[in-house]
Parts: sequence; C-alpha cells; structure tokens
Amino acid sequence: MSETHARIVSVEIHGLRYPIRSSLDSSYVAQLATYVDAKMQAAADETPTGDSVKVAVLAALNIADEYFRSRETDDSSHHEIIRRVEDLELLLDRAIALAQAD
Repeated sequence: MSETHARIVSVEIHGLRYPIRSSLDSSYVAQLATYVDAKMQAAADETPTGDSVKVAVLAALNIADEYFRSRETDDSSHHEIIRRVEDLELLLDRAIALAQAD
C-alpha cells in the first residue's frame, strides 16, 4: 500500500471506532467493516460471555471458514471449466478433421 495514496477511514466494529489507514476506496473499507461487524455480532450472539477477544476470534474463524469454502468452490469450478474446454477442443478437432476429409 502506498502511503501517498492512503487515507484514513473511520469505521465502527462491535461498538468501537477504528481509524483505518488504507489506499482502498473508502466505501469498500466501510463495506468490509460492516461485514466484520455483522460477523462479530453473530459470534457475540452465540457466545455466553461478553469477552470481546473471544468474540473476535470466533468471528475470524467464521470468516476464515467462508474464505476456505469459497476457495474450494472456485477450485472445483475451475476444474469443471477446464474439463469442458478440453471436451470442446476434442469436438473442434473432430469437426476440423471431418471438414478436411471432405
């Protein structure tokens, strides 16, 4: 991140304000903060204690789980696309061979 393009965006997560220095678009940073805040709230709803550190760790684990599952889905989709491209390549090769035989 370039310091010359960084700006400070103030966001609220789990009732606390955080000044975030970022070169990302401020509305995108706000979206990220809203998402993290929602995950923190969901974790807080499931945690009997009000311990912010435990809530943050649970929220982080939930976000990491979503990320890893998303990555697995992307990998399987990628493999399916490659398989389909290979099938199309075979069909094209056959069509070209038939056209050349005529």
